[in-house]
Amino acid sequence: MNAPLIDGQSVVRRISLTPLFPLGRLLATPGALKTLEEFSVSPHTLLSQHVRGDFGDLCDADWAENLTAIRDGLRVFSAYTLKRQVDDRTATEKVWIITEADRRSTTILMPVEY
Repeated sequence: MNAPLIDGQSVVRRISLTPLFPLGRLLATPGALKTLEEFSVSPHTLLSQHVRGDFGDLCDADWAENLTAIRDGLRVFSAYTLKRQVDDRTATEKVWIITEADRRSTTILMPVEY
């Protein structure tokens, strides 16, 4: 992967069809697994997005930092907001995915568990 694709002030958010980096050992905290189950989201779905460069709900600067991290072998971070209907309101919860710089492990966790 080359340098981050930046057009003016915003990052061009291109999602790859193939993995951009190794995930290593896959880990998830109990809180994250419980939340994913409550929101009917497969951890595999989020991991697939993460490894293909869909970093979720990040600002352009953090998105660009991830592209640099992939190129330079640094930590890759994604944040996803899960949504579901509960009675007459929409419930949301944030889940993070972090792949370590050495690519030995990737962890799904809740922000409060960091």
